This record gives sequence, C-alpha cells and structure tokens, in this order.
Amino acid sequence: MSETLIASKAAPVRFENVTKSFGRDVVAVDNIDLHVEAGKLVTLLGPSGCGKTTTLRMIAGLEMATSGRILIGDRDVTTLPATDRDVSMVFQSYALFPHMSVLENVSYGLTFSGFSKAETKARALAGLELVGLKGFDSRLPSELSGGQQQRVAVARALVLEPQVLLFDEPLSNLDAKLRRQVREDIRAIQQDLGLTVVYVTHDQEEALAVSDEIVVMRNASIAQIGTPRSLYDAPVDRFVADFIGEANILPCEIDSVDGDMATIAIENYRHVLPARGLAPGPAKLAVRPSRLVIGAENGFKTTIAKATYVGVRMEYTLEASFGTMFAVHEDVDAPFQIGAEVTVGFSKKGPVLLPEA
Repeated sequence: MSETLIASKAAPVRFENVTKSFGRDVVAVDNIDLHVEAGKLVTLLGPSGCGKTTTLRMIAGLEMATSGRILIGDRDVTTLPATDRDVSMVFQSYALFPHMSVLENVSYGLTFSGFSKAETKARALAGLELVGLKGFDSRLPSELSGGQQQRVAVARALVLEPQVLLFDEPLSNLDAKLRRQVREDIRAIQQDLGLTVVYVTHDQEEALAVSDEIVVMRNASIAQIGTPRSLYDAPVDRFVADFIGEANILPCEIDSVDGDMATIAIENYRHVLPARGLAPGPAKLAVRPSRLVIGAENGFKTTIAKATYVGVRMEYTLEASFGTMFAVHEDVDAPFQIGAEVTVGFSKKGPVLLPEA
C-alpha cells in the first residue's frame, strides 16, 4: 500500500509575535500570533497584499522573520534556512521540469535524501498512486492536463514526508470544474494521511471547502480565526462578513437587549438575535443572501429591481427604503417579476449583528 511508504510526521506550527518588514516603510506581517495544530488544514485567506503569502514563505524559510519566533514542532526554526525545516511547498506555477518524465519529477527531491534508486522509485510510484496518477509515470508534463500537473506537484511534495505541507494558491491556474475536483483531492489526501497543511488562497469558497480552520488576514494582521462555519455565521466585523461569502450590510435599530439577546427593528419588522455585546441604538446587520426570505409574511417592503436565472437558483437585486440588497431563491419555476413589491424577512438563523469596529 502507498500509505506505508508515505508516512505522516505531522507537526504543529506556531508563530509568536512575528513581524516581517521590508525596509523601513513596508510591514508585510505585523506582530501575529498563530497556532496550526498537527494534522489540521489551516487556510490563510485574504485580499492581495494582506500578508498571507509572506506568512507562508516564512514557514517555508523563503523569507526570514524580522522579529518574533517560528516553531515547527518543538524546534525553533526562526533563523533556519529552508533546507533545514522539513517542509515542502506546492507552488501556484507547479514548477515541474518540462524535460523530465512524471516519475523523474516526483523522484527529484528524493535523489538528495539518501535513498537507493530502488527505494526512490518505489516511493515515487507510491506518491503517484496516492494522487490518482498510477500508470502516468513515463509521461511528460506537457502531456498532462492542468489538474494532473497539479497532482504531480502534490505527489512530489508528499514523497518527502514533510512535517508541514504548504500550498501557495494551488488552484488558481485551473478552470472552475477542475478547481473543485483538485481541492477535494487535496483535502482527501490531507485527511487520509493526517498531514499538517497550511494553505494560501484568496478564494472564499475554496477556503470554506477545504479548511479545518481559516485565518482571515487584513492589512498585515489577523482579522479573525475560526472554523469555516463559525466565520460564516459569526463574523467579527464588516470586513470578515463581506469577505467570507457575500453579505448584505443593513442598518437597523436595537430596540432592546434582554440578557444575551437583542430585539432589532428594520422599519416595522422585529427580529430577535444574539446581542453580541451591543447596547440599544443604531447598529449594522450582516445578512447572507440565502438567509433573506422573499415573500415572508412578516418583514419589510422591497421591490424586485433585477432577476437573474443561474440554473439552480434565482438571484435577485432588491430595493428597500434604506438601500439595495442581494438575495437568492431556490424556486426557478415561478420567479418573482421585476418591479414586483415583495415583503422580505429573515430566516430563523439569519442575520448577525456586527460589533462596532
């Protein structure tokens, strides 16, 4: 079995007050603390320039921290070069050697690890079997699809049996259908082998699909850390609400607070939800498009401004007295018509009050 040849040595990763500066004026990562548990897949998510790739490269040893400590397992690797860190990285560009066969590409790192030729080949073949490319060993990278090339890059990293496996935007060169399949492959391999994986992406759906935990980054710092569901259901602020899936940010009034629960008002509509430490008065509400109930018995008045059929659902732009909202509805056979006035309410597990910044 291939699993006997590719064993997991998964180790945790810890950042302690880590800062990375480029020159005097550019702070790429600003005093972050982070703990990645052994055997978990943790995604660094955020817009371009937020510091996620620099964080990944500091784990790899491709960038050195300006201050703070980085530990892999119990070992302080802060000042160690990349070659001494026992990590492997899968790059966005795959970085395959075009003149080498698939087997030679996967074997490349093993040739420097002291294995015999026979064991090197056995491990490389096991790696290819693990990523679903058994029988592809004699092909050249140019004879493979983009998804297959990405799997070769994953196999090449896995056969080194790293303590930590790093992915830098691994799906950005693939089309939508391939992205879905390859991310499922990566997640399945990670879970089957119990690997510690740190994964960088700017794609929210990708992060939600593959992660045990997501680290949302903004302006060189960490905005929020949590499971995909906790970030989606309870974003800490407007940035996270808008970045983890789409969110409508609506004005509301907190009428009253009773213990941990608040009663909010939008026009004449009332809804009870967790107060999240807020007091009565004006507030902001984040509501996912799927949690707006169009045609509700109780709600506030809106008008259908746009209606778009996208196959499995309808997408609507709604105009209310306080602004525009985006909503989705599963009924594609009897869509609401543009110009129709509809009452909109919230699903029971719907809106979230946003704590003040």
